[in-house]
Amino acid sequence: MKNKIKSVLLIFLLLITLSGCGNSTYITNDKKELVRQESTDQLLRKDIVCLPDEDGELYKLYEEYQKQLNLKFKELPPCTQFKVTSNESTGLWEFLFVKPLAFLILRLGNVVHNLGISLILIGLIIRLVLLPLTVKSMKQTQNMRKAQPEIEKLERKYRNRTDNEALMAKSQETMLIYQKYKVNPMLGCLLSFIQLPLFFAFLQAIYRVPSIYEESLLGFNLGMSPAKGIASGQYLYLILLILIAISTFFSFKQTLNQTPQGNPEAEKQMKIMLYVMLVVIVYASLSLPTALAFYWIITYAFIAIQNLLLNYINNKTFRMNGKVKKEKREKIKDKLAKKEGMKYGKNN
Repeated sequence: MKNKIKSVLLIFLLLITLSGCGNSTYITNDKKELVRQESTDQLLRKDIVCLPDEDGELYKLYEEYQKQLNLKFKELPPCTQFKVTSNESTGLWEFLFVKPLAFLILRLGNVVHNLGISLILIGLIIRLVLLPLTVKSMKQTQNMRKAQPEIEKLERKYRNRTDNEALMAKSQETMLIYQKYKVNPMLGCLLSFIQLPLFFAFLQAIYRVPSIYEESLLGFNLGMSPAKGIASGQYLYLILLILIAISTFFSFKQTLNQTPQGNPEAEKQMKIMLYVMLVVIVYASLSLPTALAFYWIITYAFIAIQNLLLNYINNKTFRMNGKVKKEKREKIKDKLAKKEGMKYGKNN
């Protein structure tokens, strides 16, 4: 559970960073104020990997502030012609993750004729790639819940003992419990270790492909922030905030439901923390582009549905295994009863 909360906190910090805290990544004017695209309220980044449509407002803004770009304006390819090798990478992170994901978004966008649909599909593909690890992580959570009573008993046993001998004994007994219930503490860390870099790289790719902000999906401008949309009288953008809240809430709620029970005070604190995070994420979403809102909604809705299905399958399997074990026990009892009956008959 702590690993999941840390993941949420890291994601939140990244969202805050991308929403404009600090000027190092963003273009500023002569007054050192952040430059925004007036129609969408989006900030202009210095580290874009390609150029938007020449006839658009965004292109003219980047042309005006081209001296602040990390790469020379004339050397940047149009987004329609972007390749992983189009310009020099600043490091392995950009070369191995950010630029390939940006390329995939643009190329798939050409196939489906919409960059919004493209980034949603790639986000779902990433979740599907991570699905085997997610399944293993959920099994680990279930195993941990089974082991929890013994873990709590062990905690009570060594509660007032802080000497090295007791700590070593406690550690050894904990590992024996983990082995008994097939718990691998490192698996949860492994899932976070893999999915967080992918999440960060995907967000970086979205922010560094300016042509995404020039397209629309379902009547929503992908570059428009919900705050700007609502302020301009387009109240449909409220729907995005509501959907972000709903998808995030159910995902967080399922995380709580999978947490081993036993400490009411800790559970209460976790619930308060997650509700606070929910409010903060929705608030942060006000200034983020609609493209990211669509990605967040679809991805977290997928996670919620995925967890419901996996829980249903796991519970069904658990009930079936219990039923099979019960039937086996009954058969053994019947055999023993028959054996005793035959023995009784022979003796008489």
